[in-house]
Amino acid sequence: MSELYAYTLLALVGFLPTEIWRMLGLVAARGIADESELFMWVRAVAIAVLAGVIAKILLFPPGALASVPLVIRLTATVCGFAPFVIVRRSVLAGVATGEVVLTLGALAYGI
Repeated sequence: MSELYAYTLLALVGFLPTEIWRMLGLVAARGIADESELFMWVRAVAIAVLAGVIAKILLFPPGALASVPLVIRLTATVCGFAPFVIVRRSVLAGVATGEVVLTLGALAYGI
């Protein structure tokens, strides 16, 4: 019974509050043209926030990632960005490549 309670609590507290805002955003954005200045500004802000989060994780890593040297983390980022661009902006290709390089670098470093 406690496991069911945990999943219910997770859905009510973790999933639904964020999902409501996502749905409201979809409804509000229905009338906005893709090439409008407002949409371009929102896209630029979203990209800037994402870049900030990635930079923070790279420079001040949490948990076990802190034991991986900065050079390996930066190399994995660059190596992950290349397939992202080459494979028609495929996030899967970029993340998979970056993860492989990070894992191999950590193993080579002895972590």
